[in-house]
Amino acid sequence: MTTRHTNEATLEQVRLLLERADEAPTLQDLAEAASLSPSHLQRAFRRRYGMSPAEYHRARRFGQLKTALRKGAAVSDAVYDAGFGSGSRVYEHSDRLLGMTPASYRAGGAGAAIRYTTTATSLGRLLVATTSRGICSVTLGDTDAELEQRLADEFPHATRERVDAGREEWLDAVIARIAGELGWSTTDAPDLPPLDVAATAFQWRVWNALTRIPAGTTKSYGELAAELGMPRAARAIGNACGNNRLALIVPCHRIVREDGTLGGWRWGVERKRELLASEQRGDHLQGKRSAA
Repeated sequence: MTTRHTNEATLEQVRLLLERADEAPTLQDLAEAASLSPSHLQRAFRRRYGMSPAEYHRARRFGQLKTALRKGAAVSDAVYDAGFGSGSRVYEHSDRLLGMTPASYRAGGAGAAIRYTTTATSLGRLLVATTSRGICSVTLGDTDAELEQRLADEFPHATRERVDAGREEWLDAVIARIAGELGWSTTDAPDLPPLDVAATAFQWRVWNALTRIPAGTTKSYGELAAELGMPRAARAIGNACGNNRLALIVPCHRIVREDGTLGGWRWGVERKRELLASEQRGDHLQGKRSAA
């Protein structure tokens, strides 16, 4: 077995330890179990899964908390059932992992302030929304009214403000990045602002893997499941793709069925077909070539 495969198997063992642990293991304990140095494990785990071991364990707990809150559990019950020793530990990180406090999340985003804008693309209308923490939604549709209704359905009790004139930097950065992906930008795409999307550790893991699929290529659900070391998780990966709220930023359109057919896409299968065809033609590189 190669060193690369050995490292991947070792990291998967560490991930499983984190999945099964009620209390977060120390980095030293994990490193000893993996026969790696703590610094090597920290770097390798972050490179493989997009977050540190501690962040992974925390995100897993928040996934359990999120599920309980959606089912209507009392906040105090959900906090302790998810394994948090005290409510204060939840509130330290809830803005980043839920986008809001647990009570606000349970109440449909009450107290959250969302700013958004819309623009035209070759795939239809595009809506980009942010909180004070980062991007919370990137969606495609036929009309602004449709997109605004989706945002309202997702965050029914949040404060939503449309921003067009003098848009803030984050909104423009996302639009510029997507413009580059669609081939109608003549400048290098800027770095993206941080994300503010509530997700489980498994969803983050799948979305991170999706970002590594090169433009112009596709993978099946089964292929991605095998790549992640979970060959029986194809259906769960499909669900993670279906929960993606960041169109194009997390390229779930590059996932197809086992027989190569397109399957569905949250923003429409015809858009998916057009986008993949554009990527395979290399249209997404057109702006970069023009700028060179």
